[in-house]
Amino acid sequence: MKAIRNLKLVALALLVLFLLGTIGFHLIEGWPWFDSFYMVLITVTTIGYTEVHPLSHAGQIYNVFVIIVGVGLVFLMIGVLAQALLEFELAQFFGRRRMEREIDRLDGHFIVCGAGRVGRSTARELAREPVPFVIIESAAVKMERLPPEWLVIRGDATQEAALRQAHIERAHGLVAATTTDATNIYIVLTARGLNPKLKIIARASEEDAEKHLKTAGADSVISPYHFAGHRIAQSFLRPHVLDFIDSATVRIGVDLEIAEIEVRHGSRYVGQTFRSSEMRHDTGIIVLAIKRNDSMRFNPAPDERIEAGDTLIAMGEAAGLRKLEEVAGINA
Repeated sequence: MKAIRNLKLVALALLVLFLLGTIGFHLIEGWPWFDSFYMVLITVTTIGYTEVHPLSHAGQIYNVFVIIVGVGLVFLMIGVLAQALLEFELAQFFGRRRMEREIDRLDGHFIVCGAGRVGRSTARELAREPVPFVIIESAAVKMERLPPEWLVIRGDATQEAALRQAHIERAHGLVAATTTDATNIYIVLTARGLNPKLKIIARASEEDAEKHLKTAGADSVISPYHFAGHRIAQSFLRPHVLDFIDSATVRIGVDLEIAEIEVRHGSRYVGQTFRSSEMRHDTGIIVLAIKRNDSMRFNPAPDERIEAGDTLIAMGEAAGLRKLEEVAGINA
């Protein structure tokens, strides 16, 4: 901020003035160092005390210089400080207003309840895509750790008011990622009541909490501790498989992704088989599975017919997946 830089420059100028003034009185009047410093202090601050020692004519002329420069710098510092405070308050105000406007425009977004380690990690993955999301957090300390460009609401996610402020009625999904299972259960209950169609994923710390979270309305429950234990075991047992999955999902090392792509009405793929569609030839991707209604069919056969509404679980390079997504999503 420009005002902060100006404030530092004025403070530096005052420091130099104190240093030069102290040296000047010491050399001109022959006063002790402390008396010389004290004379500069009462002069610059306009306290109005009597002179430390009687001044010579040369000392009076020098003191006039100290008064003019010192008082000017003090008033300049007051002005710059007021400007800095005003800019900070205005930035805070307009920043809040901008964030409120962006939150009001959200649609088909995700709500992350809790800005702990799991919540922040979830938000980073959503931001990497990128997809719209908003975080609800009640602790100011945790909010300070978040990037300034993320949308954040300070509030209690168990309360309807906070969820309505995040426009839960227009949200696509919600993550209950607070550190306590009881809080997550209450968040799931409240969210499910406000939006019955919302997809809800909840964090569970204890094994017994999973059934309660699902009873409350969570579509999926994930335990970070169970997941960490599974990954550690797989790192020993199947390290190469784990590396491959990481490269496709975390996107490290090679340009490889796994994505789900919906086949819409009007797409040229509808009614064709995987062989006749020449999907593999045109895009270079591999279809791992096809999800139709509530069933998942792995490694679909070449003669498998593609229907509108199917979701293809496909793997390949990013460019091929984007091309497949475009063709599969074209409406007539």
